[in-house]
Amino acid sequence: MKIPRFSRKTLCIPYAVFLIFFVIVPMLVILFYAFTDRNMHISFSNFIRFFSDPTKLSTIVYSLVIALITTVICLVIAFPVAYILAHSRMKKKFVILMLFVLPMWINFVLRVNALRELFNLFSSLDGLEGLANANYFKTVFGMVYDFLPFMILPLYTTMLKIDRSLYEASYDLGAGAVTTFVRITIPLSMPGVMSGVTMVFLPSMTNYVVSDMLGNAKVTIIGKFIYEYFGTDWHMGSMVALVLLIVVFVSTWLSGGFKSEENVRGTTL
Repeated sequence: MKIPRFSRKTLCIPYAVFLIFFVIVPMLVILFYAFTDRNMHISFSNFIRFFSDPTKLSTIVYSLVIALITTVICLVIAFPVAYILAHSRMKKKFVILMLFVLPMWINFVLRVNALRELFNLFSSLDGLEGLANANYFKTVFGMVYDFLPFMILPLYTTMLKIDRSLYEASYDLGAGAVTTFVRITIPLSMPGVMSGVTMVFLPSMTNYVVSDMLGNAKVTIIGKFIYEYFGTDWHMGSMVALVLLIVVFVSTWLSGGFKSEENVRGTTL
């Protein structure tokens, strides 16, 4: 039986249809509502209302700070873990890697709820009463707990692909372990670092489920604004979503450019 061969243009049709109906059309709807008022007239009042409110501006700052702290903590934990796993000679090291991935198989809400119960248990112990009121700490802890695997996996796969002959050449040329780590491991690991940063930083700004359940609904991030506004005012909700989309675009563009620069730099070492 002869298998039919399709041209590249024909194979692109399903993707183009998906892109139009699930990306372009929703974006046009968001743009339409963001730049119109309740009377469906073109207006910039939504932007003026949002950026003239100090509470909403502070929420953006809080969201950025929480996402940044979460990303830094995940990177600090994930980098040595990925490095040890990638350079380990253990035959069953994939089992250790699986231990970090296993929590992702459980429902997200169940995991956050279980973590909340643990915090409630610890707060009932002597000397840990203040933990019940540490809303920002619990929010960041929950974010790190949920997004840590997304930092470990890209770092691990990137370090695993580094040519071992580069390390041998570095040691043969007289470089020590620290120099080899700084000049070879870190530059060649940057694609994994930037992938992990993107996968952790952006969701951390919008994951209001963690902030609501662990922060006792006292920690508000920009994702919570989008959820609340779309229940009452689609125009303001679309504007906030558009602002977040711009932040995501800028962050992705910067990380992509930085990753390309580090790739070039890494190959010249």
